[in-house]
Amino acid sequence: QVQLVESGGGLVQAGGSLRLSCAASGRTFSSYAIGWFRQAPGKEREGVSCISNYDGSSYYADSVKGRFTISRDKDQDTVWLQMNLLKPEDTGLYFCAFERVATMRCLLPKNMDYWGKGTPVTVSS
Repeated sequence: QVQLVESGGGLVQAGGSLRLSCAASGRTFSSYAIGWFRQAPGKEREGVSCISNYDGSSYYADSVKGRFTISRDKDQDTVWLQMNLLKPEDTGLYFCAFERVATMRCLLPKNMDYWGKGTPVTVSS
């Protein structure tokens, strides 16, 4: 079992920044990936960014490229998502999720094995 705890969400004006963190605990081993997903009201959950703990490979949704940066601390099993130049359409509940064996498809919700409870992000215009 793996437990995930997100933090860092909040209310910010358009153009502002937030930094989300995800702490993993339990049987993580070393070859996993952690991804960030978001879900806006009435919309499907979508992948935002993910990173392999094994080699640091990272992936981004087109909508956040150049604005969001994902990073990790291998020893602490922690992943951060730095979100800059936020837009109202970035609003949603942000979840981190854990993929037991990292793949290049870690932006797909169906590939993830464990989920956190989410942290809300609201970007006002």
